[in-house]
Amino acid sequence: MGVDLESLSEATSGAIGSLVSTTILYPLDTCKTKYQAEVRAAHGQQKYRNLSDVLFEAISSRQVFSLYQGLGTKNLQSFIAQFVYFYGYSYFKRLYLEKSGSKSVGTKANLVLAAAAGACTAIVTQPLDTASARMQTSEFGKSKSLWRILTEGNWHDSFDGLGINLLLTSNPAIQYTVFDQLKQRMLKRKQGEATAAGSSPLALSAFSAFFLGAISKTIATILTYPAIRCKIMIQAAESGNGKDTKDQAPRTRKTIRQVAYSIMKGEGPLGFFKGLRAQILKTVLSSALLLMIKEKINATTWVLVLAVQKSLLLTGASSVKRLKGTQ
Repeated sequence: MGVDLESLSEATSGAIGSLVSTTILYPLDTCKTKYQAEVRAAHGQQKYRNLSDVLFEAISSRQVFSLYQGLGTKNLQSFIAQFVYFYGYSYFKRLYLEKSGSKSVGTKANLVLAAAAGACTAIVTQPLDTASARMQTSEFGKSKSLWRILTEGNWHDSFDGLGINLLLTSNPAIQYTVFDQLKQRMLKRKQGEATAAGSSPLALSAFSAFFLGAISKTIATILTYPAIRCKIMIQAAESGNGKDTKDQAPRTRKTIRQVAYSIMKGEGPLGFFKGLRAQILKTVLSSALLLMIKEKINATTWVLVLAVQKSLLLTGASSVKRLKGTQ
């Protein structure tokens, strides 16, 4: 069937955009994750009353650089996840259009295709996602290495949160469906009909991509936030797991029912939305930056891909001619 060059271009630009946005916003992501992972015991006190308390702890303990603990793992997970997602999403969309004969993908079909791409991504990157969450929620300066996290315990531990992660495939499905629909309407209104086949695809301006990315991610985040917080609590490091003791008790596995009960008992129904503003701030900025970078890179990469494809075709044709001439 050959390599799908358009899907490859989409995947590469999306992965690069994710890498850049993740690195820029990582300290905020660490503060947000540690804040979300803490659950207050019934009538007890919380260590972090506000998101800023996490930052203050890092500064007061002289562990500011620990805000970057797990950055390498997060970048690896983010790069692979976005590459797999964008390639799968673009490939499934093109396959759907070819098989159905439709000129565009409807909202319902878009949701299904995005969810399918998200499910593939979740399965492939789950061990890295779990390891990253444990690194971020470890005590400052006491995070374990990626290899140690992946090799301690059994292989089931590396897939903690996979079930809820599969449920959360609805998040990017909602996000990219909303983004695609808004993008198509904006491009049709500003630039008219799509360009002829083989020409450079229409691209949004950086500001437009940022704006639409922010809107689409905000909607997706609000709708799926309770599941997001439960996932972080399931994957969070155990209290004191930064201590290197041989007789340390094995990690306790958590279930959705257990963490949901803990939140309800200690914080009430509103506890499921603890850290929502921080989540929206981080994810909206991250997704908006990702989509903005992806749109700008993709417009350039597509031209390069067509040039490479044309060059390969010409090289192949000349090789065939030379072979025929020698016969």
